[in-house]
Amino acid sequence: MKTDTVVKQEGMNALISSLGYVDAERFIVLISHEPFDYTKWRGQYLDDGLSVRELSRRAMVYSENL
Repeated sequence: MKTDTVVKQEGMNALISSLGYVDAERFIVLISHEPFDYTKWRGQYLDDGLSVRELSRRAMVYSENL
């Protein structure tokens, strides 16, 4: 099993690779500052095989509708 640090680093690398530095940071800020229940959102909106860009788009749409 990977450590939390490794998972966070790989997640950041995936975001940066797909979105670039600025939008990756923006994505993190958006989900960090909103009342966001990731578990609930994941069950409703997250499909296997989504690109990071599509995941980001869906998260932003969700947060706008809270």
